Amino acid sequence: MTETSPSFPPPAIKLARLTDVPPEQILAHMSDPRVATHLPLMTEGWDAAMVRQFVEMKEARWQQDGLGHWAFLADGAYVGWGGFEKEGEEWDLGLVLRPDCFGLGPRISRHLLEFARHNARIPYVTFLLPPSRKSLGALSRMGARFLEEIDYDGTRFLKFRLETPQN
Repeated sequence: MTETSPSFPPPAIKLARLTDVPPEQILAHMSDPRVATHLPLMTEGWDAAMVRQFVEMKEARWQQDGLGHWAFLADGAYVGWGGFEKEGEEWDLGLVLRPDCFGLGPRISRHLLEFARHNARIPYVTFLLPPSRKSLGALSRMGARFLEEIDYDGTRFLKFRLETPQN
């Protein structure tokens, strides 16, 4: 008789406000050097003051735009942050996960894109990725198309766009 591995249900993903996450968890996440390799605008280390400033800045976007970044929880545990941020007239979609949770990226992205498809304010989303990101197949499979290389705060990014037709 051959034993099979038990299968477990995937973790339940929930969205929370960054203010609901203990600051030390955000600090540990953003202090991981593996995270910094994917965030070229992050040029200095994080400390408690930086976490406070970051959370205040993200909360201000909610007040200004009525939408912003969430904390992502998997079975109640903090796994990262991201969401929508208004860049001019466009909604940029960002996702910053803890390295041990990178595998949840496609699932969280699908959840966020479904949200966008039910929000009339978001006819499309953009993605800004550093040129160091070589694995772009997921964007292509989702239907995103490359637009251009742009300079953002003195750093080069690849800009993609994905239509989010309303459901």
